[in-house]
Amino acid sequence: MWKTASKIHFVAAIFIASLGNAQLFRTKDRADNLEGFDNQKFSYGFYLAGNNFDYKLVLDPMFGMDGQKNLVQSKSSYSFGAGLIGKLRLNDNFDLRFEPGLQFVERELYFNTQSNDQYAGGTNANPPFTPRTLTDADKLRTVKSTYVDLPLLIEVHGDRWYNSRPYAAAGVNWMMNLQSNSKAADDNSQGLFRTTSSNFAWSAELGIQFYFSRFKLTPGFRGTFMINDEMVADNPDTPPYWTSAISSAKSRALMFVLKFE
Repeated sequence: MWKTASKIHFVAAIFIASLGNAQLFRTKDRADNLEGFDNQKFSYGFYLAGNNFDYKLVLDPMFGMDGQKNLVQSKSSYSFGAGLIGKLRLNDNFDLRFEPGLQFVERELYFNTQSNDQYAGGTNANPPFTPRTLTDADKLRTVKSTYVDLPLLIEVHGDRWYNSRPYAAAGVNWMMNLQSNSKAADDNSQGLFRTTSSNFAWSAELGIQFYFSRFKLTPGFRGTFMINDEMVADNPDTPPYWTSAISSAKSRALMFVLKFE
């Protein structure tokens, strides 16, 4: 995930550098834009986001590992999101931000767990089961998620320098997954990987705010990390090829956001 996401960083860095060249270094005969904008008690806007979501997997030592080999792999994918911005000015250096949005996500999990047939006779902690031959469809699970993302962030920013200023933000998120299937009766035996609907995460963000004559543009990078385990266990009579191989699955995401205020 993070190697491919570095490509996004590089492109985004070029974009920010171009803005910086226009906004920071061409200072001759230029008036400051939107001088009283940040003195407003409340302000509003919207944002667009390019995302890279992945799962941080902790595997079960018995069903998810074969010696030092991981039997379950997660593959990230690029996605997008959008949302609204509400800002409450606290003082000259701190703002409180509420940025509700939608994040559209698709990931893949690959289960190379046929070797768990060796436990078919049962163990002290697990009942016996009837082995089945895993097909390619059994091994691959495409997990689609639509998160209603509700982050509450505290933002701290430096002093304004001409038409720009740096900022950092951190806070907590409540993320409701509209495609969780958490209450579905089917599980991985029928090809359905279930996840929790209500989730909590924390986020951290860095960026630079640029002031134009009619609006403020803020490019930034945000990391979001789920706190709770999102996986819903398979039904008790399902063989241990899928969720039994995973102790926990928590989302982690890197986002490039563009905010318009």
